Amino acid sequence: MNERKIPIDLECGINIYTLIAGGKWKPCIIHSIHKGINRPNQIHKAISQASPRVLNMQIKELLESNIVSKKVHPGLPLKVEYSLTEVGKSLLPIIDLMDQWGTQNRETINAYILA
Repeated sequence: MNERKIPIDLECGINIYTLIAGGKWKPCIIHSIHKGINRPNQIHKAISQASPRVLNMQIKELLESNIVSKKVHPGLPLKVEYSLTEVGKSLLPIIDLMDQWGTQNRETINAYILA
């Protein structure tokens, strides 16, 4: 196992959040699954700005950190569905606040980006 040159400060809650849910698309993935978009192809359609490869990598990280669980239904073709774990559900208030902030500040941010 590789040893980190700079250790992660697990005493800081922000570092823990960033480590687990801080990927560019992870909050969007969590939000989508919460809204009932739980199949891989549905998630890819809902977050079309991200490449499927990146989404799959971030979903895998969410699975490994117990934020999302995966259920595989037998049959041909296999049917895969994702759901939020209790830990994943505990992130929803944070994600809702980010969504509210973005909505409230949309005009200011658009003016900045389009300037």
